[in-house]
Amino acid sequence: MDDSRFPFLDGVAGVLVDGGGRILDCTAAAEALLALPAGVLRGRLVRELLAGRLEPAGALDGVKLGEPEGAWAGRVQVRTGDGRLLDLEVRLLALRGAAGGDRTAARYVVLGAPAATADRWRQDQAFTRELFLQDRFGLVVFDRDLRIVRTNTHLLPYSGMPVALSGRRLADFLQPQDAAAVEQHLRQVMETGRPLVLAEELARTVIDPRGGRMMAISAFRLQGADGEVIGLTALFNDITEEYRTRRRLALLHQVTAAIGRSLSVTDSAKQLAEALTGTFADVASVEIAAAVFSGEEPAPDPNGRLLLRRTAVAGPPESLPAPGDTVLVGPDGETVLVGPDGREEVGVLGALAEPWRLTAPLSARGVLLGRISVRRDRWKEAYEEEDHALLKEAAARAGLALDNARRYTREHRAAIGLQRSLLPPAVRSVAAVSTASVYLPTDTVGGVGGDWFDVIPLSSARVALVVGDVTGHGLHASATMGRLRTAVRTLADLDLEPEELLVHLDDLVAQLLVEAALAADDEDDLEADGLHPTRYGVVAEPAVEQSGSARSRPEAASFGGTCLYAVYDPVSRTCTVASAGHPPPAVAHPDGSTEFLPVVPGPPLGVGGLPFESVKVELEPGSVLALYTDGLIERGEGDIDAGMAELTRRLAVVLAQDLPLPETGQRIIAGLPPTRLQDDVTLLLARTKAVAAADTAVWSVEPEPAAVAKVREDATSTLEDWGLAELAFTTELVLSELVTNAIRYAGGPVVVRLIRADTLTCEVSDGSSTQPRMRRARLTDEGGRGLYLVAQLTNRWGSRYTASGKTIWTEQELPGG
Repeated sequence: MDDSRFPFLDGVAGVLVDGGGRILDCTAAAEALLALPAGVLRGRLVRELLAGRLEPAGALDGVKLGEPEGAWAGRVQVRTGDGRLLDLEVRLLALRGAAGGDRTAARYVVLGAPAATADRWRQDQAFTRELFLQDRFGLVVFDRDLRIVRTNTHLLPYSGMPVALSGRRLADFLQPQDAAAVEQHLRQVMETGRPLVLAEELARTVIDPRGGRMMAISAFRLQGADGEVIGLTALFNDITEEYRTRRRLALLHQVTAAIGRSLSVTDSAKQLAEALTGTFADVASVEIAAAVFSGEEPAPDPNGRLLLRRTAVAGPPESLPAPGDTVLVGPDGETVLVGPDGREEVGVLGALAEPWRLTAPLSARGVLLGRISVRRDRWKEAYEEEDHALLKEAAARAGLALDNARRYTREHRAAIGLQRSLLPPAVRSVAAVSTASVYLPTDTVGGVGGDWFDVIPLSSARVALVVGDVTGHGLHASATMGRLRTAVRTLADLDLEPEELLVHLDDLVAQLLVEAALAADDEDDLEADGLHPTRYGVVAEPAVEQSGSARSRPEAASFGGTCLYAVYDPVSRTCTVASAGHPPPAVAHPDGSTEFLPVVPGPPLGVGGLPFESVKVELEPGSVLALYTDGLIERGEGDIDAGMAELTRRLAVVLAQDLPLPETGQRIIAGLPPTRLQDDVTLLLARTKAVAAADTAVWSVEPEPAAVAKVREDATSTLEDWGLAELAFTTELVLSELVTNAIRYAGGPVVVRLIRADTLTCEVSDGSSTQPRMRRARLTDEGGRGLYLVAQLTNRWGSRYTASGKTIWTEQELPGG
C-alpha cells in the first residue's frame, strides 16, 4: 500500500485483510510499527499477531464480516517482530462484502496506532473543539493572506461586528488605522515565525468608531507536516478595563507631576488643564477663586456663593470657552456666568451629572479654592463612575498644590514687600553722586536674597555708598540683610569714619552670632524635654520613638557676611573706602581708564578682634564708581581675577558709549547666564559730582564774642551773592547760636563754612570733643534753648567728630527746592 496517497493518515498503520482475517497487504507504517516486513505479514492471520484477548471481550464476534456496514473499534495488544508487547488502538472498517457466499471475497481495512498516540489525538481534538467554544477571548485562524478562516463567536464582543466573518479581512469591519496596526503584527509573525505575545492594540469598528476596545493580541504561525506555512492563529483578549485602569493611574501621575512644576497659581492651572486633555477629556477648564491670586483664602458671599475666575482652558480652539470669564458657584453646585460688570448674564450652565461632562471641586483643608470641569464630545464614550473618581482624586491633589501656590504667593508678596522696603530706589540723584543699581537674587522665583546696597546722604553734601553680602539666600538672608542695613544707616548717622563704622558693625554681627548660638542651645534643651518652641511660646510635644539618629533640626542661622563702606565728599572730591572682606570697588575715570581702588580688605563681619583700614583717593567729577558683590565677578567659574578683569573691561566699553547710568548697569550684567545664578548679583554705579569752589565759603573766627557779628555780616553777604537772601535771617540766627556756643564752651579757633549744594549747609567747627545735647529748658532757666531753636529753624542738624574736635552742621532747603 502506498502511504503517500493518504497524508491524513500520517502515523497510522494500515493492514488490508480478507473476510477470513488473513493479511493481504500493509502500509510502510504497519511494517515500522510491528517491526515485521510486508513479506512476512502477507498471508498471516491477524489473530496470530495478538498477544492477548480482545477488548472488550467478544467484540470481534459481533463484527458482521462480509457486510459493508460492519465495523469495530477497540484496543488490542500485539507482539512485534522484535518481541515487544505493544498496546494498539484499532478500527476495523469493511470495504467490500462477501460475493456469492464466499466469505474470503470480503475486504477489510484494519487501522491502528499506539494507544498513547491515539489518546493524544483525542486530547488534541477535544482541546481544539473546546477552544473555539470559549467566550473569554476571541480566537481566529487566518490563512496566508490574513483572511479569516475560522473564529469563535466572541472574537470582538463589540457593537458593529458582522455576523459572518469567514473569508473577511480585518479592514472589512475595523477602522483602517486599527486594522493596519493589527495586520502589521500578524505579518511579522507570518514572515518570521516568532510568536506574538500580548501586543496591545485598539479595535474600533467601522460602524461604531467610539472608544473601542483595547485588545491584547497573541499569535503563532501554522505550518503543515512538510513545513509549509498555511496561516496563523491569533487570540484576542479584551483588556479594556485593565487598560483604562492603567491609563487612569498614568493620568493621575501625569496630573500630579504637572501641577508640581510651578508655584504660580496661573501656571499650575494651565498645566492641570493641559494634563487632563487628550485621552481623558476634549476640553478642560480650571476656575479659581479670585482671592487665591492674591494669596488669601477665599470666602463665599452672604448667599454662600463663591466668585471663580476661569483661569485656564485647554482643548481644540473652536471648543474652548472664553478665558477670563467669572462664574458664581452656589452651595448646591449651580453655576452662573457673570459678566465684566458683575451682572448675571446666563443661567445655570448645564447639569453637572451630564454623561459627557464632569466637575470636581478644588479644595484644601476644607476650603474651596475652585473647580475643574471636563467634557468629551458626544460621539465618544460617556464618562463612567471610575472616571468621576479619578477626577475627584486629581482635583484633591491639585487642590493641595494650588493651596501651596496660594500660600507661596502670600509669602512671596510679603518677601517682595520686605525686599523693597529694605533697598533704596534703583535710580537716585543727590548733591554728591547720581546712582543706578541692578539687583539679581539667586532666588529668582522668590525675588529675595542676602545682598544689599544703600545710598545714604550725609552731612555737608557728602554721601555714603554701601554694598554688603549676607551669608545664605532667601527670606532669612533678606531679614538679616535688613538688620545690617538698618545698623549701617544708624551708624552712618553718627558720621563715623568708614573704618570705625565697620568696627561697630562687626561687633553687632558678633553679638547676633552669639544670640543665634544660645537660641539653638535653648531649642535643643526644650526638644530634649519633649517641648517644642513656637512663635507663641513653648508647647508640649508628644513623645515619638525615633529610629536611628535624633530628629533633624535646621542649623542655627548664620549672620556672617561682607560689607564695603565708601564716603564721597563732593567739596574735597575725595572718596574714603573701607572693606570688611568685600572686593574693592572699580572706578572708571573721565579719560576712559579703569582701575580698582587700592582697598585693603579687612576680615569678614563677625570674625571680630581685627582692625579695618581705610584708603582715601581723589576722584575727578564724572568718574563712575562700581560697587558690587562677588556674584558679579564669580559667574560660577571660580576665577575671581578673570571676573574682575572682565568687569573693568565691560565698564570701560559701556561708559565709552555715553549711555544713561541705568542702561549702563544693564549692559554690564548682560553677560550673566540666563539660568539660575549661583549667587546674588548686586551692582551699584555712582557717577561723582563736585561742589564748585564758588559754592563754598570758609571763615576763621577769633574766640571772642564780638566776632559773632562779623560772622553774621559775612554770611549775609555770601548768601546775597548766591541769590539766597531770603535765607539770610535764619542763617544769621543759626550761626549766632552755634558760634556763640563754640566760643563760650570750646574756646580756641572756630571755623565757619557755608556750602551751597542741593541744600544750604552751615558748619561750625571747634576743638572740643564734647557733643552738643539738646535739652528741654525750664521756664526759670536763662539758657539751654539754643539747640532747640536751631532744630526748629532748620530741616536737619547734627554733629560729627573730626581729627581736631567736632563739627556741628545744619541744613536748610533752598528756595524753590
